Amino acid sequence: MSRKRSEFLGAFGKMFEIVKKIVDAVLEKGGTDEDLERILKEPELAQKMAELVVGPRKSAYKVTVDYAQSLAEMIKAGKYDWVNSDITAEHFPIQGKGKQDVEVVLFHFGKEITSEQVLEVLETQGYRGAKIEEMLALGAAYPELQKQFPILTLGSVWQGPGGSRFVPYLDWDGAGRDLRLDWLGRGWRGYYRFASVRNFLHFPPYFGGFYFSAFSQPPSILLISLLLKKLFYVNLLHI
Repeated sequence: MSRKRSEFLGAFGKMFEIVKKIVDAVLEKGGTDEDLERILKEPELAQKMAELVVGPRKSAYKVTVDYAQSLAEMIKAGKYDWVNSDITAEHFPIQGKGKQDVEVVLFHFGKEITSEQVLEVLETQGYRGAKIEEMLALGAAYPELQKQFPILTLGSVWQGPGGSRFVPYLDWDGAGRDLRLDWLGRGWRGYYRFASVRNFLHFPPYFGGFYFSAFSQPPSILLISLLLKKLFYVNLLHI
């Protein structure tokens, strides 16, 4: 997919505001001009900044969870070709009443990531891992979805006899739709999607816990000009 032309191209004032906020945030953390110069000298640092700004890709799906159904009935409604025998009501108890409309959001990080890292991002953005009944409602409503990528939830966890913890996920083995379990402590590859639901009891911190104000100390004018030059040059490449 081709890169979009930045809307900020030619808007010098906007570019200055962006650089100003970056510089101010670094100085607020006790950084110096030398720390800021790393953005110019270390390409991988600029890449990490870009990943933080863009964040994971998200796609939303409307589903209805029917709590009048048992877990076995929810699984049956999904018409899966294979189900792990440890996915039972005893291991994954369900609590809820009536029918609830839910928006399940799939987070796609596009890189290998741990369960702890996923949960940290979800919490920061005001989400929680979907419960197994919410993931099953997704599988029943959109049966073709798991053929494109595995869909995992970190909101329902079962601790096995040996102490290891497992989470359910929807998968496609090339011939059938499966409902599987996998170890919570493993690393997840970039093609996994993580089923999540908005956590309405969560109040996310503004800008990830940061706030921006006027410059707390005057940064190097030369450094700002270099950062602006770098930003302007990158935008030219996007034309």
